[in-house]
Amino acid sequence: MIRILDATDTASVKRELLQKRLKKRNGVLEAYVKEIIRKVQLEGDAALIEFTERFDKVSLDAESLRVSRREISEAYAKVTKDQIRALKSVKERLEVVERKVLEKVSIKMEVDGVQIKFRICPLQRVGCYVPGGKAAYPTTLLMTVVPALVAGVSNIVVCSPPDRNGSLNPLTLVAADICRVNEIYRVGGPQAIAAMAYGTETIKPVDKIVGPGNIYVATAKMLVSRDTAIDFPAGPSELLVLADETANPRYIALDMCAQAEHGPDSIVGLVTTSKSLAQKTLLEIEEISKSTPRREFVTRALSENGFIAVCETLDAMVELANSFAPEHVELMLKNPEEAAERIFAAGIILVGAYSPASLSDYYGGTNHVLPTAGHGRFFSALSCLDFVKRVAVLKCSKKGLLKALEHVRTLSEAENLPGHFKAVEERLIV
Repeated sequence: MIRILDATDTASVKRELLQKRLKKRNGVLEAYVKEIIRKVQLEGDAALIEFTERFDKVSLDAESLRVSRREISEAYAKVTKDQIRALKSVKERLEVVERKVLEKVSIKMEVDGVQIKFRICPLQRVGCYVPGGKAAYPTTLLMTVVPALVAGVSNIVVCSPPDRNGSLNPLTLVAADICRVNEIYRVGGPQAIAAMAYGTETIKPVDKIVGPGNIYVATAKMLVSRDTAIDFPAGPSELLVLADETANPRYIALDMCAQAEHGPDSIVGLVTTSKSLAQKTLLEIEEISKSTPRREFVTRALSENGFIAVCETLDAMVELANSFAPEHVELMLKNPEEAAERIFAAGIILVGAYSPASLSDYYGGTNHVLPTAGHGRFFSALSCLDFVKRVAVLKCSKKGLLKALEHVRTLSEAENLPGHFKAVEERLIV
């Protein structure tokens, strides 16, 4: 099912892993998504209705695009108390972490008569994309909405594709209600991204779009990003496990199969210095994949996008991880903390045998909306900071301006902008 790669030549393995991503990107896909976006721009709700019927096999009209308050209320009867408690627990843990993050952003200082402070201004309207249809991701709703709430965003829109009955998952609706979101639309795919970016008769445009999705959604986000802000490309999912001979092959196999559950486009891999561990992990994967309930997704993801790379040294493993820049990196090593300090390109780093990606998905307190496709080199996980602007407020005294005078003269002359100096000089003439 999975090939074991000899990573003695690290460069060749890097090329092969890059190809796993590049094969998902092509001009035909981009042109296809671009046409969907164009049609939504031109036809509005009519295009959303057409695409929902074509892709989701659901017939809607303009009035039914938006989920009603009644549907949200009725969703509670379809979920359990344990599920609601679990959702509230995730929400509370996220809020604690996000508030701590936001506290650290506010800065006030004075230097040489110049007072500087940064005022945090929330965005006014954001759109959160929540995957749905065949699967339900209520935790993704929490991961996208809660940081926006903490940031102070006043208008939050959720778009999610309906199931074959035209409904959204009841647990997703309950999660939305827990977060006090009532503007929810049963629209998915690139058409949902286009609607949030450009607006339709029913859906008003937003300032920023966040959330993960399949390759079509990710492509749509990139295409609209010239007009509407986005968080980052998020999806398909990725997991890279770095392990040595001390690791438990069963744990590694469980985590790789779990990540492959997200869909056939998921990329999962093990990078190790132990050939024995590689073989044992492969056997465990074969056993687990036979009985997993989402076997079709898991086997396709593993056979098409799974890999095991055997490196000679820990240095080579770390180099490969930083080059690939995966969404999740798990470290099952003798000294995982040491390796964690050397990894700079990843969405999240999970340290030790008891820190699986599943924990970060459902309980850890960190956000599971993470950069994929190598974007972990320069993007961070979604947070409250994605929903605010920092506005600098500056106030200078006359004494402070006098101290700046000669510096302004020197630099304005160097840049041939004499008016800049004059604007300062004349304020100081008594």
